[in-house]
Amino acid sequence: MPTSLHKSTEPGPGKLLPATPADTGTDPWAQLRRHTDARIALGRTGGSQRTDSLLNFRLAHANARDAVHAQFDTATLATELAGVWTEGCEILHSAADSKTFLTRPDLGRKLSPESRAHLLAHAPQWGRRDIAVIVSDGLSANAAHGHAAATLGPLRAQLAAAGWTFYPLFIAPFGRVKLQDEIGAALGARLTLMLLGERPGLDSCDSLGAYFTHNPRETCTDAHRNCVSNIRPAGVPPESAACKLAGLLMQAMEIGASVVVLKERQVLL
Repeated sequence: MPTSLHKSTEPGPGKLLPATPADTGTDPWAQLRRHTDARIALGRTGGSQRTDSLLNFRLAHANARDAVHAQFDTATLATELAGVWTEGCEILHSAADSKTFLTRPDLGRKLSPESRAHLLAHAPQWGRRDIAVIVSDGLSANAAHGHAAATLGPLRAQLAAAGWTFYPLFIAPFGRVKLQDEIGAALGARLTLMLLGERPGLDSCDSLGAYFTHNPRETCTDAHRNCVSNIRPAGVPPESAACKLAGLLMQAMEIGASVVVLKERQVLL
């Protein structure tokens, strides 16, 4: 069987090779490459993948692994977020003191004794407020660093215009989604919202997830919360995610519940 030769272009550091669709004259799927990043219409060289397709796959897989193990710079993030959160930022700690929360997710779901004591001591001073927001690295520190501020800035502006009250913004490394339940219960918050990096996928290693719970308590499960996922420029842009979250949070406060009873009312930007 005759084979076609294909020459790849050398990418820059950390960049994917340019997409090279199959011959549009023989593969009708190739036209769809213009509309999606999905790995379709990759073409072939004889009975094998094209070299650039294989290298793109391996690089995307490496980027995803790197995102999981990336370091979470809490000091830098706190400085950035302080610019959009008037109440300031506070650092909390989960029961995990390292990336061990990847294999021990239970440690990422609860506070360290010191952080729990800190919240309980300050809760009377803060009083009961509408929402406590937590930012964590989760499974991708890149997502939190890249999109948390861009999401929280417009979100806070919309909620503040509606008269909402806020706790300081909490930054909690090595956290999992359920950590928000203990934080909300300790504070007596009406709602908690947690932004953290989602499990990286190929070509989406910076995807931020936003999970919120009405009336948070330590007995809550994932069935008690809602999620807006894939927050990133190539997915749901941060400004659109902020608009979506504001609408859902306001509705949750209005009806006193979350989960399936919430119905999205607004159109994305």
